[in-house]
Amino acid sequence: MHIDLTGHHMDITDSLRDYVNEKMLRLERHFDHVTNPHVILSVEKLRHRAEATIQLNGSQVFADSTQENMYAAIDSLVDKLDRQVKKYKEKHSDERHRAQKPARNVPAE
Repeated sequence: MHIDLTGHHMDITDSLRDYVNEKMLRLERHFDHVTNPHVILSVEKLRHRAEATIQLNGSQVFADSTQENMYAAIDSLVDKLDRQVKKYKEKHSDERHRAQKPARNVPAE
């Protein structure tokens, strides 16, 4: 997966880039159709912010996190995205199973 990584008011180091790539791979374990991830890392005084937008089969998922440490912000961001991807996957798999299940005919009384 190719991640579009942008830094606002900071330089993206190789270690930060590797850390984001490693953490975002966790999303692919749950859902294979994660496309076009865009991650923005920014620093404002003592607040480190990480935000990301990913696309899942036509819909978009957005999450952001603000922490005192950039690595903690990235961890929190990926946790939020992971929960949203799981929720999306469960929701769409339930819809698929409901569509495949034949409707039962219940006799009227």
